[in-house]
Amino acid sequence: MKLVTFCRPDAKDSRAPEAGILSGNQVIGLGGAGAAAGAAAGAAKDMLSVIAAGELPTADGPVFNLADVKLLAPIPRPPKLICVGLNYRDHAAETGAKLPDVPTIFNKFTNVVIGPGDPIVLPNASKRPDYEAEFAFVIGPGGRHISASHAMEHVFGYTIVNDVTARDYQAATTQWLMGKTFDTFAPMGPWLVTRDEIQDPHALDISLEIVSDGMAAECLQRSNTRELIFKIPALIEYISTVVTLEPGDVVSTGTPAGVGFARKPPRYLKPGDEIVIRIEGLGELRNPCVAEK
Repeated sequence: MKLVTFCRPDAKDSRAPEAGILSGNQVIGLGGAGAAAGAAAGAAKDMLSVIAAGELPTADGPVFNLADVKLLAPIPRPPKLICVGLNYRDHAAETGAKLPDVPTIFNKFTNVVIGPGDPIVLPNASKRPDYEAEFAFVIGPGGRHISASHAMEHVFGYTIVNDVTARDYQAATTQWLMGKTFDTFAPMGPWLVTRDEIQDPHALDISLEIVSDGMAAECLQRSNTRELIFKIPALIEYISTVVTLEPGDVVSTGTPAGVGFARKPPRYLKPGDEIVIRIEGLGELRNPCVAEK
């Protein structure tokens, strides 16, 4: 099942974004009890309430053409957006880093999440904005001290994340956060694919290309999730040793080789670029780049 968060096509409809099921070229809204306590019966559900319910939803709402709705990030404001660094063997090799003994964990602030088609604003403060195609998993049932052997029971589904990074800010200190969390630096989507749809999440082709004005597409990243050093069960076990995982938490698992700063010459983002990330079974995430005004 593919789940989306969307806004209805009627601009006069002031209701909040809602969750829906993608069926072909249609989006079916999810009715039923709302996410907030005391919500009226028939109110639209948001994605966090769908995930927290612990079972796949049934479609009982209105139907819209996909082309007529506005897709947002499938989880517009996740409880936590946890990221993993240096987690592809090929990426570690291109940076000259030794393979890590434990996962390198950082985060992005969740208010920088944007959806498919939304512009990535390249900040005036950074001269080295970079791209990172990433496969992400979403937590379903939460928990603490989750063993690797039971970790997949805590996965609700999968999506795509672009871990946009200001390399100059990232390199300024040993802490990566500020280089990772400029506004708009976490494109996500276009939808959330439930766990049952993906037979093996560690065998998915992943690629990134950039389309610039009037130029042919540049394919800059191409790999497979089998290159992951720490796979989903190991990541869940490690992270949940420290912090309680909650329904709707997003864990972005790292990027493969081909990032801009490691290329010769470096290839940084510029206004007019459109970034296209594709992951097998998860679809395509597109975002244009614009200059900060």
